[in-house]
Amino acid sequence: MMRTLLTALGIVIGIGAVIAVVGLGQGASYQVEEQVNRLGQNVVLVFPEERQLGGDEPISTHRVNRLTVEDALAIEEEIPEVIAASPEVRSQRVVTYGNEYWHTPIYGQSAHYLQIRNWGIESGRMYTEEELENAETVAVIGQTVLDALFDGADPIGETIRVHGLPLRIIGVLEPKGMSLMGSVQDDLILVPYTTAFQRISGRTHAMVINTQVYDESAMDMAALKITDLLRERHGRASHQDDGFTIQTQEEVADAATETSRVMTVLLSTIAGISLFVGGIGIMNVMLVSVTERTREIGLRLALGARNRDVLSQFLFEAVILCLLGGLGGIVIGYASTEVIAVYAGWPALFSVHAMALAVSVSAAVGIFFGFYPAWKASRLDPIVALRQE
Repeated sequence: MMRTLLTALGIVIGIGAVIAVVGLGQGASYQVEEQVNRLGQNVVLVFPEERQLGGDEPISTHRVNRLTVEDALAIEEEIPEVIAASPEVRSQRVVTYGNEYWHTPIYGQSAHYLQIRNWGIESGRMYTEEELENAETVAVIGQTVLDALFDGADPIGETIRVHGLPLRIIGVLEPKGMSLMGSVQDDLILVPYTTAFQRISGRTHAMVINTQVYDESAMDMAALKITDLLRERHGRASHQDDGFTIQTQEEVADAATETSRVMTVLLSTIAGISLFVGGIGIMNVMLVSVTERTREIGLRLALGARNRDVLSQFLFEAVILCLLGGLGGIVIGYASTEVIAVYAGWPALFSVHAMALAVSVSAAVGIFFGFYPAWKASRLDPIVALRQE
C-alpha cells in the first residue's frame, strides 16, 4: 500500500503543478487584458520614432520626423475611421499646494483624451475646447496627486503651482490603477496641450499622438491610413523610413502578454516532466505487481480467463491509480494556486477546463504507462505462472 501511495504521489505532484501553472497563467492573461482595457477603447498610438514597448530609448539611430499638433488635427479630420485624436506632451515637475509638494508627470492633452482612454471623472469636469484654444491654466488631477497634496479633501477650485504657474483644479479623475509597464496611472496632472506647450514643457512637438478608432475591426485600416497621411505630410520618399511608429491596442496587448506566455510554456514543460516521471513510477509499480501476482494471473488464465481480461484488469488498475493521483493533484494544485494568489499578490484563475484537462491527462498517463505491464501480464503462460513460487 505504501509503495502504491508513494508512486501515486508523483502523479499528484505533476497534476498539481499543471493545475497551478494553468491557473497562474490564466490569471496573468486576465490581468493583462484588464490593463489593456484600461488603455482605452480601440486605441491607436503614434510615436515619433521606432520604440520598443516600455522602452525609453529608440531602436533607430537616424534622425526622425517630429510629430506636431497639426499632425494630430489632420489625423482626426482626414481619416474617417478616427473619431478622436490627442497630441501628448509630458514633463516631470514639482507641484506645490501650500506647504505640500509633489513630483509628478504633467500631461498636455486634448479635451478628448478621457474619451480616448475610456477614463471617467470622479468629481468636477474635464476642460473644454474653448479652454484648450485659450491655453487656460486649468488642471485635472489623478487620485495619487489628490492624496499627496490634499489628503483626500475636495480640491475643486483650489490652485496649485508649477514653477510659479498657477493651475486651477477643475476635476479629479477616477482611479485607474497600474499600467502595463507597472507605473501608477493615477499619478498625473492633465492640462490643455496648448498650456503645456506654451507655459510648462517648453517643447514644440508632440511625444505621442493618441487616437481612437470607431470600431475594433477598423484599427488596421486606420493604422495604414495614418501611415500614408503622415508620410505625405512629412515628405517621406518611398525609399525612406516612416520616421514614426504606430501601435494598435492589439499589438500592445500581444507585446505585454509575450513574457507571460513564455513563462507559462516553460513552467508547463517542467510540470510535464514531473508528470512523465510520475508515469514511469506507475509503470514500475505495475511491473512489480505483475511479478508478485504471477500465480494469481496463472490461476485466472487456467480457469478460463482470456488474455484480454487480464490485460483489461491491469490496465484498469493503472488508470484508477492515475485518476486518484489526478484528483489529489487537483486539490493540491487548487490549494497552491490560492496560496500563491494570496501571499504573492499574483492573480490566479481556477477553471473547469483545467480540471477536465487534469483528469484526462491522468487517464492518458495510466493507459500509456500501464499498457506494457498489463500486456506482459496477459501474455504469461498459465503453466509457468502456476509453478512460480
